[in-house]
Amino acid sequence: MKLSNLGAAAALASMASGHTIFCQLKTSAQTYPVSHAIRTPSYDGPQTDVANSNMACNGPPNPTTPSDKIIDVKAGETVSAVWRHTLQSGANDVMDPGHKGPVMAYLKKVTDATKDNGVGDGWFKIQEEGFSNGKWGTDTVINNGGNQQIKIPDCIEDGQYLLRAEMVALHGARSTNGAQLYMECAQINVTGGKATKKPTTASIPGVYKSNDAGLLIDIYGKPPSSTNPYKIPGPAVFTC
Repeated sequence: MKLSNLGAAAALASMASGHTIFCQLKTSAQTYPVSHAIRTPSYDGPQTDVANSNMACNGPPNPTTPSDKIIDVKAGETVSAVWRHTLQSGANDVMDPGHKGPVMAYLKKVTDATKDNGVGDGWFKIQEEGFSNGKWGTDTVINNGGNQQIKIPDCIEDGQYLLRAEMVALHGARSTNGAQLYMECAQINVTGGKATKKPTTASIPGVYKSNDAGLLIDIYGKPPSSTNPYKIPGPAVFTC
């Protein structure tokens, strides 16, 4: 068996234990409890059909529980989206390390973050990490105890937003819809924004295509390199 096939087989064998949930948010003010202001599912499975409306904030086959809480966040601060294998897991159980891929974060301005399902236009990307120096974005999160560092732009408008954190596992991405996408939405209220720049927005679903180079890829047979760089799916990161 070729080495690349061995790596693929090992990753596939760990699929059931590799799932993950964005279940907790840390701000400069405090660390909030698990599921506080986040629509978390009881099952830690992925979404695989990028055309499905559940790509916005997760959903069946991973039904999420609503939350009536909203977390205050200061524009310009860095928050941490905390990822865990299950809602009961600790920092040493984030995601199977064989699950390699990019991490991203999006915002969507809404009228009522507790009621908006996130589906449709309005999303803009504020953070991403793909593949660099032999390390994936998922490696960074796992090695950081499950913390995905996300800076909230200081130039956006005040108001309520959905904060969508996402991790993508590419071990099965050699076939269409083989990539595993994990995402949840936190409900936040941004204050102190300068409102000096309006982001270009995109729709979820719609922001990804099943044949995007970053989602239809053989990371074992043809791994990213300096001559074969990895292209992170979705729009460019919005900056102030």
